[in-house]
Amino acid sequence: MSQTGPGPREVEHEITVSAPAATVYQLIADVENWPRIFPPTIHVDHVEQGEAHERIRIWATANGEPKNWTSRRTLDPDALRITFRQEISTPPVATMGGTWIIEPVTADESRIRLLHDYTAIDDNPADLAWIDEAVDRNSRSELAALKTNVEAAHQADELTFSFEDTVHINGSAKDVYDFINEAGLWNERLPHVATVRLEEDTPGLQTLEMDTRAKDGSTHTTKSYRVTFPHHKIAYKQVTLPALMTLHTGHWTFNENQHEIGGRTVVAATSQHTVVINTENIARVLGPDATVGDAKEYVHTALSTNSRATLGHAKNYAEQRA
Repeated sequence: MSQTGPGPREVEHEITVSAPAATVYQLIADVENWPRIFPPTIHVDHVEQGEAHERIRIWATANGEPKNWTSRRTLDPDALRITFRQEISTPPVATMGGTWIIEPVTADESRIRLLHDYTAIDDNPADLAWIDEAVDRNSRSELAALKTNVEAAHQADELTFSFEDTVHINGSAKDVYDFINEAGLWNERLPHVATVRLEEDTPGLQTLEMDTRAKDGSTHTTKSYRVTFPHHKIAYKQVTLPALMTLHTGHWTFNENQHEIGGRTVVAATSQHTVVINTENIARVLGPDATVGDAKEYVHTALSTNSRATLGHAKNYAEQRA
């Protein structure tokens, strides 16, 4: 349901999924799941967290453009409802809010209704049309992804894995962070990066495209959105993926401690990855006899090799500056 013309908008999207209502509610309630289940979502952080009320900061794409905003949410697990309201919206949005409503159809089937109400700055017709398109596209995308992820939950468990690599560096967290943050220089600083394109139109929200060299000399192109938190964390979501992955999210963290002996500063620099394997491409990439386990090992090795190489160069950079 939607409407046209000027003034406040109220729209509703819905989808039916083969999963219990309580399971669906929990997936939406736990915002840490969002980059994995909602294609537009890059990263979500809690600003405040209470039993029934919380404030969250969301970084997501709208019509292909990265945006961020802070929302208040009220959680009602008994009624299976979550209401949300943006505190400070990103132009051209003036106000934005809505409700998730989960309705049991049967014991193993539920209907998800996603309601939005919104206005555009100065009621601008062109801006309202842009918001209409963004809300419609993101709502359809979110609901379709939610259906896919809920219904494939058991399979996804087998196909999803996370890991991290940590390097200890005798230097400052700021210098290590700077090396990872300044990804526009990686083609000069990292041997496995052939070309790189970094855009940061909004401070702290980056678009990173890279051509990376593999061991066999081939190159592959990846695109990621990155959210930066100076000087302790950079979170990212890859949106152009290699053939063996349907999802790749992760973060770099930089934790500074005083060393017990000598009192010098030591940074634990960590690269974390969460991946979902694309089973459709395993045979084509790894051969007809390859298994999911083989694909996990291959992807783990490839990502870990690049992460450790990047951390090694960051270590050299920071220790030379120290």
